Amino acid sequence: YPEIKRVSIDEAKAALESGAAVFVDVRSAEAYQASHISGAVNIPSEKLEARLGELDKTEWIITYCT
Repeated sequence: YPEIKRVSIDEAKAALESGAAVFVDVRSAEAYQASHISGAVNIPSEKLEARLGELDKTEWIITYCT
């Protein structure tokens, strides 16, 4: 997806600290339960397309998997 801008770790950290972005953990529910960014939403990657409607497209959305 070349139209999707990659976010540096510094940008992500700043967005997390300021509340400027929604973080979406795309790992399995089990991995999410084991550990995740506080406040992150869990939508496993294989369900992401079907669940996109749950996200506000006007917000800055940062996905992560590790």
